[in-house]
Amino acid sequence: MSKVTFRERARYWFDNTMSKGTASLIGWLAVVSLTLIVIVAALTLWLAPDEPDGVAGPGHVLWIALMHALTPSKVASDKGSTAYMAVMFAGSLGGLFIVSMLVGLLSNGLKQKVDRLRRGRSRIVESGHTVILGWSDQVFTIVAELVKAHASEKGSVIAVLAERDKLAMEEDIREAVGDLGRTRLVCRTGRPTEPRDLALMNLASARSVVVLSPERKDPDAHVIKILLALAKRDGMHPPVVAGLTSSRNIAAARLAGGQDVHLVDSDDTASRLIVQSSRQSGMSVVCMDLLNFDGGEIYLRTPKKLVGVTYGEALHAYQTASVIGLRRPAGVVLNPPTDTVINADDQVIVIAHDDSHIRLAAGKPSLDEAAIVEAAAPPTEPERTLLLNWNGRAEQIVRYLDGYVAPGSVLEVAADHPKAGTGLAGLRNLTVNVKDCDTTDRYALESLGVGLFQHVIVLSDDRFDPHHSDTRTLMTLLQLRDMQSALGEHYSIVSEMHDENNRALAEVTEADDIVISDTVIGLLLAQLAENRHLADVFGYLFDSRGSEIYPRPAGSYVTTGTRVTFSTVVEAARRRGETAIGYRSAHARNVPPHYGIVLNPDKSEPIVLHQRDSVIVLAER
Repeated sequence: MSKVTFRERARYWFDNTMSKGTASLIGWLAVVSLTLIVIVAALTLWLAPDEPDGVAGPGHVLWIALMHALTPSKVASDKGSTAYMAVMFAGSLGGLFIVSMLVGLLSNGLKQKVDRLRRGRSRIVESGHTVILGWSDQVFTIVAELVKAHASEKGSVIAVLAERDKLAMEEDIREAVGDLGRTRLVCRTGRPTEPRDLALMNLASARSVVVLSPERKDPDAHVIKILLALAKRDGMHPPVVAGLTSSRNIAAARLAGGQDVHLVDSDDTASRLIVQSSRQSGMSVVCMDLLNFDGGEIYLRTPKKLVGVTYGEALHAYQTASVIGLRRPAGVVLNPPTDTVINADDQVIVIAHDDSHIRLAAGKPSLDEAAIVEAAAPPTEPERTLLLNWNGRAEQIVRYLDGYVAPGSVLEVAADHPKAGTGLAGLRNLTVNVKDCDTTDRYALESLGVGLFQHVIVLSDDRFDPHHSDTRTLMTLLQLRDMQSALGEHYSIVSEMHDENNRALAEVTEADDIVISDTVIGLLLAQLAENRHLADVFGYLFDSRGSEIYPRPAGSYVTTGTRVTFSTVVEAARRRGETAIGYRSAHARNVPPHYGIVLNPDKSEPIVLHQRDSVIVLAER
């Protein structure tokens, strides 16, 4: 190998200094400027020693050379000999290049600084703030719900860290959410997997952290890497809630984040909700009402006056709140047996519109004994369900459905998806048939004999992007709606969609339930970010074991067409071993935003329930 020459060493040193940034470039420019000034001054003293008129020595000549270098236009006013004018012209010409380069360097340096400030690279100094790591459409739902939750708080802050432009994030959120009220939004551009970028969020002083599953290939791997970065950082560790798309990655995420991280299985939650909604019309709306911060919210209370009281007696304990279960040291139980005694270490789970409304009622409830109906629960019979389309969570949906239906039930899968009907071995109650079908084609749907089924589930086809998939789902719903009208058929329809904005369009189809999976997961993440102790409550609600939410005929509880108080409805449900939490009006079932559902009404409020209305209860199957 040849020896490194002095020229190569000098070139290498010069390249290294040039790569140090704007300051280094300006330093070299200053050296060049000084060299030019000294050369011009020396040539002036040599070629024109007595010029210009009134010169007072070498220092004065240096000053004149400096002014010509910094102000090239000054040469226009010079007078003197040819030698003097030539030297000054050369100095001014060199100064022109130097000044141009200086302006360019300063402009580029300032632009880089402004871009850095624009990306938001300063460390957050807030405390008690909620941090959102990552970006997906769920961020809009989460921010909107946190704004509602903090509406009465002054100085609340939501901080978002994602690999997007800071201003673009702020603009998108404000456009989607609207007025943020008293809540301040702070966005930072960075990678949530990098410890240096995480340090910008002041996590040690944060109230909670929400990790979003990004809209990219293999999103769970990205979430797990963020959990690893959070676990490895020093200092205080705030509560973390993370969303995963696949149940198969729960164990790895738990290992990465530790036992203190609460994981939300998006596919599992959405699958359970779709199945429950297919069997209980309005289930998704009830869950969304419980999950958002607009209406009824779930609270945990430890009232000393209820210690020693049975659960059945506690159902009438609050005037403007509904008791739904107990949080015991052994775990959460919703709608326990009515003779369950409330202990001192139990917490009562209630639904209320605000925590200020959770006050014990004065006196006994007003009951209309004559209006209470005693009706036996209908027997379970085999059912026929039609599943249109197929996606990654369809297998999970079928298996959950198998746990609900009676033996001998039939599931017909109609889809042109290459994986339709695969992976369904080991079903106990369902017999599955698979047919190739374009679910947007009217004639193909008519050939299925849809009127023979009690329930129809329309899934989102994952072969298409979310927006196009929603469009195809809308086409299918419109076809089904027209077939119902033309043929006089009756069957429940539940559909899955991605975009909440498409719900308004889907209302034209009058589907019984529309499950917006991304919105539901966003609402759940927002709830757990505010109170992670509710995780067990929502986990119980979405589980097929134990009590679940059921909208049941009002005529099974009270005499329809009669004015009664909601306390009477609660008592009628209590005698059946159930917990009434609201009702659904049939004439408003297609009226947004609650679609006829009223949760946690005042127990003294008189209501009239009609034959097609429903009472919403927590009950065993």
